Amino acid sequence: MLLSASCPVLNAQDTLASPRPRRALAADSVARPPAEDTRYRLRTVVLDAGHGGKDIGCNGVDAHEADVALAIIKDLGRQIEDNMPNVRVIYTRKTNVFIELDERAAIANRNHADLFISVHCNAGPKGSRGTEVWTMGLHKTDANLGVAQRENSVILQEKNYKQRYDGFDPRSPQSHILFSLFQSAYITNSLRLAQRIDRQFRTSVGRSSRGVKQAGFLVLWKSTMPSVLVEAGFLTDRSEEGYLDTRAGQQAIAGGIYRAFREYKRDLEGTPAE
Repeated sequence: MLLSASCPVLNAQDTLASPRPRRALAADSVARPPAEDTRYRLRTVVLDAGHGGKDIGCNGVDAHEADVALAIIKDLGRQIEDNMPNVRVIYTRKTNVFIELDERAAIANRNHADLFISVHCNAGPKGSRGTEVWTMGLHKTDANLGVAQRENSVILQEKNYKQRYDGFDPRSPQSHILFSLFQSAYITNSLRLAQRIDRQFRTSVGRSSRGVKQAGFLVLWKSTMPSVLVEAGFLTDRSEEGYLDTRAGQQAIAGGIYRAFREYKRDLEGTPAE
């Protein structure tokens, strides 16, 4: 058969070359999607300065509870914001305004907060002094009931408080017993944080401590997350008022709460200490 000029003759040495096989990619060069981090993260904390506006709280000779609590809360918020940019800080108030107790919890619930911290100052008979850290629970003594009754009496300044709080009477011990078992789902972590705050007050801040306690506080009642209420000291004690009414004292109390918050966050997230 005749071959045309356009169809060249192949000699034995002119065999067609097979294409070179592609070199396999090294295993570590294959792009893989990053593994999803499913660990728990504490992302939102609500900070609550007790009282405010028409409700000044308890008084010392010069200081008002509402003002001292707000100063401590703002110091605490600044420390969290400065050192933990991934944590969202929400305040129930940043000025001298009155916020109903149930609205404070509602702010935390609407923002799906992971933690609620409320700061107050205490009042008591002569000789009463020291910090206290409270969680929701059944009061063990009449003194514990008395603290809860004093803080809960704020609702008497609210309109339609009986309707707002399902008939709760802040003057009635029976009312406190009935609802003090709420928050049972969060009590373990509430106590975990409360114990860390108390330890910081006793050690790094160097304050006299009256311990971790439980009672029925309305401000903690409807919050659907771990919650604590901090009594920073007694304004009715002249020396404690003098401490709490200074920037140094307020910053020290806020610093103790912040360090406890940092420890609590690390524990829950399983992250190592710095």
